[in-house]
Amino acid sequence: MLPVEKVREESADVKSIFFRDEACSRAEPGQFAMVWLPGIDEVPMSLTSMKPSRKVSAVAVKRVGAATAAMHKLKEGSLVGIRGPYGNSFKTVEGTVVVVGGGVGMAPLLPLTERLKTDKTSITAVIGAETRRQLLFVGKMRTILRERDKVITATEDGTAGITGYVTDVLKPLLSKEAYRQVYACGPELMMSKTLEICVKHGVACQFSLVRYMKCGVGICGSCMLDGYRVCRDGPVFSGDVLAGVEEFGVAERDASGRRVPFPRQQRKRLK
Repeated sequence: MLPVEKVREESADVKSIFFRDEACSRAEPGQFAMVWLPGIDEVPMSLTSMKPSRKVSAVAVKRVGAATAAMHKLKEGSLVGIRGPYGNSFKTVEGTVVVVGGGVGMAPLLPLTERLKTDKTSITAVIGAETRRQLLFVGKMRTILRERDKVITATEDGTAGITGYVTDVLKPLLSKEAYRQVYACGPELMMSKTLEICVKHGVACQFSLVRYMKCGVGICGSCMLDGYRVCRDGPVFSGDVLAGVEEFGVAERDASGRRVPFPRQQRKRLK
């Protein structure tokens, strides 16, 4: 149990919760922590900030249910349970790359972008959300990249940037220029479409998956994706691996581990 160091509002429905933990402060981009509120729930959260010199870390919490609503009520000094870091991490490459984040999927991509930013890497960031108020870490990404045109936004309602989805931005990018790697995180249907685009253009890609998790250490099986345990074998998977996973972008799992197909109307929206 750790005291909350700071709470910062990041968007209309996302807050960053900062805490001091040496292990999490040394995590790699893409790894996650299990965050516990006693008597309420324990949920997996991507680590968005890792500062080893200060032993401070943070998670970005989107308000979607009882547990995350309770986390949004945390204040400086509130106690929260943290265990981790768990899972694997992104593999960094040099050259020209794209990071693609949908909604709170920007969480693991922020520290990845900080790690990728070198003289040998050119980064374009594509950030999407339903509305302008839900866009996450746009200002931070512009500060890291130092070039405004390297950060492209897309909103479903057209209130900021391009009207549409991040995949609508990605298609012309990959058509015009040769990229070494695409990194993505967000809703699974968005990532499934991103994989399809990358395969079409022959671009290597890595994805941080978001799946229901209970234990976070590969015991319970609640996060199974065909034969993979997302918490142990992931959460980061290469496009080569996911291209052979039948369940990816087709069905998710509920609390019992049962497969639940994504609604057809949602799949059609991204075609």
